[in-house]
Amino acid sequence: MPSLKFDTVVLGAGIVGVSVAVHLQKRGRQVALVDRKQPGNETSFGNAGLIQREGVYPYAFPRDLRTLLRYARNRSTHVRYHPDAIIKTAPFLWQYWRNSHPQKHAAIATSYSTLIEHSVDEHRSLAAAAGVSALLRQTGWIKVFRTAAVQDEETRIAERWHREYGVEYEALDAAHLQRKEPDLDRTLSGGLRYPASDCVSDPNALVTAYAKYFEALGGRFFIGDADSFREGWTVDTQTGTIAASSAVVALGPWSDRVSSRLGYRLPLAVKRGYHMHYAPRAAARLNHPVLDVENGYLLAPMARGIRLTTGAEIASCDAPKTPTQLAAVEPLARTLFPLGERLDDEAWMGRRPCTPDMMPIIGPARNHRDLWFAFGHAHHGLTLGPVTGRLIAEMMMGEETLVDPQPFRVERF
Repeated sequence: MPSLKFDTVVLGAGIVGVSVAVHLQKRGRQVALVDRKQPGNETSFGNAGLIQREGVYPYAFPRDLRTLLRYARNRSTHVRYHPDAIIKTAPFLWQYWRNSHPQKHAAIATSYSTLIEHSVDEHRSLAAAAGVSALLRQTGWIKVFRTAAVQDEETRIAERWHREYGVEYEALDAAHLQRKEPDLDRTLSGGLRYPASDCVSDPNALVTAYAKYFEALGGRFFIGDADSFREGWTVDTQTGTIAASSAVVALGPWSDRVSSRLGYRLPLAVKRGYHMHYAPRAAARLNHPVLDVENGYLLAPMARGIRLTTGAEIASCDAPKTPTQLAAVEPLARTLFPLGERLDDEAWMGRRPCTPDMMPIIGPARNHRDLWFAFGHAHHGLTLGPVTGRLIAEMMMGEETLVDPQPFRVERF
């Protein structure tokens, strides 16, 4: 097969890899984007579709004994686990728990927020360039509450985020929530709306559009297997062997398969999640993505229908599907909003790549010249894809960076 020469090969065509490829191609690099599937058809395919400007604090491990005991019974709608995965990931979970201490979590947020604050602007800029701004809905999203106690606690958190990072929020009493979302359960005590966040009507279509924009800029996409990636930065594809002078690993939950072969022992784990689409009953309408805080699921209006997404499942990356969370929350979701028939033949499952300090790995590999990492974005992959792509491109090109990249360096592990 022929050998194809490029300046950079980007492994992984999810939202992060596609964004990296776009930003490098815009800067004059000749870029090859490689994945085993078409762009946006793995983790980026199914998610809540939120670009979370309010997400300055990454999702922490619970530390109160009551919550831990509830999760330990493995019946929670928020978190489920495979027992064998708990044993395997115990060192990761221990570090995750330690980093979730309030003081450490606050210090992490100081760095993490620098990425989050640019997330919406970078998406809007890229969507405009790709001609798909209509896929971004500037409606914000809503947390809804079934009890006043939980609402008060969440409002205090929103007030702290506003005080520390300027996060906008709107407190909704029951009547105001009903005006915003007239088809929701009328027994809800109220809600919190985060107006500065955007939502996406079709995440797969968005990533596909970004990839087409990359190709319009002169970049090329190839179907290939990252397991064939070798030092010297070559990888085999259906078209031929690609050889590049630099490489970016953006394989999401499979990134450690490449990094470990190169001698890096990075603490990457996965939180799996599920979704299903439903038709709304009668003329019911959902205007915002809505999170049922007490029950740990989210409903989002999508192009295909109403998407029900679950919380986290701790399991081996490639273990068979076990959509018990989806089965558990579907009856609850039907009390929240009038869902009709299922529109998918089976539940979709995705994998969120996570680090124990809740921050992505973005930057150069410490032991290899011209090798770069961009993965580990956990729940905020869609949110942080474009800003990560810009940051990697700025570092590779020696430009002044939009944010300080030091907190995200691989050397921290």
